[in-house]
Amino acid sequence: MTPDMSDVTRAKHGRPVHHWRRDLVELAALFTAVAVADGVANLVGHGPDGPALLVVSAVALVATAAFHTWWSRRHGHAPPVGDTGARPLPEGQQAGPSETDTAGGANTLWRMRTTVKDEPGSLAALCTALAGLRIDILSLQTHPLAQGTVDEFLLRAPADVDAAEVTRAVAQAGGEGTWIERADAHDLVDAPTRVLGLATRTALDAAELPLALRQLLGRCTIRSLPALSPGSGRAEEGAPVEGALEDTVMRLRAPEGGVITVERPYLPFTPTEFARARALVELDARLGPRIPGSQDVLTLPKGEAITVRRADTSDLEAAKEMHDRCSARTLSMRYHGPVGDTHRYLNHLLSPRFGRTLAVQTASGRIIGLGHLLWDGDETEVALLVEDDWQRRGIGNELLGRLVTMAVEAGCESVYAVTQASNTGMVAAMRGLGLPLDYQIEEGTLVITARLDATPVTSRLPYGQAGTRGTRD
Repeated sequence: MTPDMSDVTRAKHGRPVHHWRRDLVELAALFTAVAVADGVANLVGHGPDGPALLVVSAVALVATAAFHTWWSRRHGHAPPVGDTGARPLPEGQQAGPSETDTAGGANTLWRMRTTVKDEPGSLAALCTALAGLRIDILSLQTHPLAQGTVDEFLLRAPADVDAAEVTRAVAQAGGEGTWIERADAHDLVDAPTRVLGLATRTALDAAELPLALRQLLGRCTIRSLPALSPGSGRAEEGAPVEGALEDTVMRLRAPEGGVITVERPYLPFTPTEFARARALVELDARLGPRIPGSQDVLTLPKGEAITVRRADTSDLEAAKEMHDRCSARTLSMRYHGPVGDTHRYLNHLLSPRFGRTLAVQTASGRIIGLGHLLWDGDETEVALLVEDDWQRRGIGNELLGRLVTMAVEAGCESVYAVTQASNTGMVAAMRGLGLPLDYQIEEGTLVITARLDATPVTSRLPYGQAGTRGTRD
């Protein structure tokens, strides 16, 4: 809705707005009076008809004054229609959402932040500037700072109003450090409802915490660092128990002792955002390790029944046993390094803090395959490992399809896989997704990136619904 101003004809300091037409008429009248007076003075002083001309000049001055009085009374308090874009409604019609739409109802949603001085009238000036562009304010949040206030708006603007025009109007109204980006229908949910929804997702699944933080804070980069580096075993740099806020970077203490770093270089975090993020992390810490308990039972082409389910650090020993049954070639294809160090990475890979893991197990409960979806800053990596005796039975394709489906549901724009050019199985599985692929060689390894915003992934059984069906070989 457009903010309701008490008097649109008033400036922000309360004085009436003077319009250029009125000023022009007053100036013309003054010049006319001066010119007439000067002419009359010359004629009176040098001509024979001085008294008659003096009377004529007096009549002219009286007529000018009368005209000025009439003009002021008629136009002095007219609303500045040209300045605000306001138009009178038909008699009896009340203003509604349709009156704010442009022809055809086209409009655009914007999310905008700007910093204003913490003084009376600053917000009113912003609202007046937005109303002048026929922009509706759908929601408003304020973030008090030590110096000034950050105002966060959800705006609905006519389609012909672009971002540059909005930021220019805001700057003229006193806004500084303005940031604006396109919004969508999901942003129409009010802030308390959105935070409660993110808390619910986090409570149900520990792997949702990084995604919840990203949706809470907008476009940002989130990295999780373990307490110990999985490769070297050295301790990573920690964070204070209460967390740390440093302009565009916040560091939060993870429940297991690691650090969650959130970075947003284009806009500093506010204390309000820091408090919300810390509350989500504290909720996750109090609930402890947890993953959804649902699983899917599938039948392979040769008749073997397998189960696909979520995995976490409780599956560490079973995963190590699968490593011991894998050949050195299979492990080197997966980890791209010395096979003797592979056990070191498992605790990190299985932690929900760093992504999601799917495990494939036989009817006896033995794990024969692992698929990882790893949050890597603002990117997402997929990785697969299938035990030698169970390869080329469609298990890798099944895992990859489910992981990519999870990435789509999480709002990821792309996923990438790091492998070797000789790993024809992984290359074939990525090509089987039916998505646009980019291939790059980096330091002797092949990086395949699949863009998720193009063609949908082949339909898979929704995760969390039990069922039985065959997989493709």
